[in-house]
Amino acid sequence: MMRAVRLRRPTGGWATALVAMVLLALLLWSVVYPNAAIIVGSFERGLGDWRDFAASPADREALWGTVVVSIGSVIGALLIGVPLAFLLSRTEFRGRRVLSGVATLPAALPPLVGVLAFLFLYGESGVITRAVQHVLGLRNAPWTLTGLPAVIFVHAYTMYVYVFLFVSAGLERYDTTLDEAAAGLGASRALALRRVTLPLLTPSLAGAMLLVFMSALGSFSAPYIFGGGARVLATQILVSKLNGALGLAYVETTVLAVTAVLALLLLRRLEGKRRYTVAGKGRATRTPFRSGLARTLLPPLAIILVVLLVLPHAMVVLVSFARDGAWTTQIMPPEYTLDNYRRLAAERQLWRPITNSIGMSAAATAANAIVCFAIAYVVVLSRAPGRRVIALLAALPWAIPATAIALGLAATFDRNAPAELRVLLVGTFWILPLAYFIRNIPLVT
Repeated sequence: MMRAVRLRRPTGGWATALVAMVLLALLLWSVVYPNAAIIVGSFERGLGDWRDFAASPADREALWGTVVVSIGSVIGALLIGVPLAFLLSRTEFRGRRVLSGVATLPAALPPLVGVLAFLFLYGESGVITRAVQHVLGLRNAPWTLTGLPAVIFVHAYTMYVYVFLFVSAGLERYDTTLDEAAAGLGASRALALRRVTLPLLTPSLAGAMLLVFMSALGSFSAPYIFGGGARVLATQILVSKLNGALGLAYVETTVLAVTAVLALLLLRRLEGKRRYTVAGKGRATRTPFRSGLARTLLPPLAIILVVLLVLPHAMVVLVSFARDGAWTTQIMPPEYTLDNYRRLAAERQLWRPITNSIGMSAAATAANAIVCFAIAYVVVLSRAPGRRVIALLAALPWAIPATAIALGLAATFDRNAPAELRVLLVGTFWILPLAYFIRNIPLVT
């Protein structure tokens, strides 16, 4: 007779308990304290700033715009990412591996660089816009990339990667013999997809939707450049801060964070209503297209898709060779030069942003590697006191938009006050590595 043996976590003794206490103190200081300072600051005038927020048409519009952009981004990312994941994970055709690699490229562009690439491509003076205008013989641009639809378009184009990666990973683990069993029981492909495949992919879909929603909720670059007159909370916070209404900015930040936490709880609740268990002896398989029409049309369609996905990266490279001031009304830059790269190589001050970025990223990465490894060890491999609280605090930055984290750090570490556990970091090298470190705690842990 065999008995199930439950592995016991080692306590680790006083050393692990000491590490747990240090980690708890660090998370309370870096994660909880700045956000608590924002909440406290929002009540500095009692309920005055909250009344101002409730009475402000601009703030109500910003809150509504934030919700619309976030939900629209999720829908757009699903419409692109899910079919692409099924195409590249469930079928076999020539060029599939290349397309799979290219499909993840939008994640490699920093948000601001990606947004500028879209401006050069699809803006009113962009390459694609001018090309369409020239082909159709139009006097004016065929579209204007402004407003909330433009922001949703940019988000969907860039954030579908999260859906693609999550769903592709789920499909790689999916047992395709379940579909064969459903077909054997008389289920059509549509019915098997709706009753078998998608329910088992719900955890992957929920994780992707959450990531897209959180990213869109705190997005700043796209709304700032393409928003036009439309308002979202991320940009409204900056406006309030620049106008000196710091209390109102704290209220807006608190509302943004609460919206993110409510979305997190809602998705977790929807996901927790069902149980997902798969027990099978098969594995995920890819099937070649049997239809001659599909085999004929798929390669050119795949090439078009690759070109569309690569266009933002190609635009960044192209503009880097364009001569300053020469590109005005032409579809493409009329003159190309290596002067931009020569200046970068010759002028030392131009390297300062690059070295700063690398240094800050390296510092944050080193801190994340050390601290998050310790968090994972304490939470998973020990019975140290407080490990559940540590796990909760380590996941908290996942639910707080980056804009809220930034304002919390700016409001907390703006002066030296040892009695209040405050250190002057704003305006120094270390404020950005701290922000990067906090933002990536959940991911690394």
